[in-house]
Amino acid sequence: MTRGRGERGNDPGRPGGGKARGRPGPLQPVTLCSPCLAAYSLDGVLVFGLLFVCTCAYFRKVPRLKAWLLSEKRGVWGVFYKAAVIGTRLHAAVAISCIVMAFYVLFIK
Repeated sequence: MTRGRGERGNDPGRPGGGKARGRPGPLQPVTLCSPCLAAYSLDGVLVFGLLFVCTCAYFRKVPRLKAWLLSEKRGVWGVFYKAAVIGTRLHAAVAISCIVMAFYVLFIK
């Protein structure tokens, strides 16, 4: 069976045929790349949490940042205060967790 003029088939040799390359069309599903999926993995969440707690604990030691960022104890900004308290009170456990997570990310993953 032959194609008529102007028809597009599934011919990879033609510019419009075969699998679509580049931008996905309106009916093609968008696939996520593997680094995008890593943001939703458990180890990615743990790394983010550890870095967040360590950063807030550091902010608590800097006087200007403490007054600016950690003055609020409730609401959305209170999350920074609570993370700073966790980081300073559990500094040994947080440090060991950071070392273990660094070893996992560098050598096991």
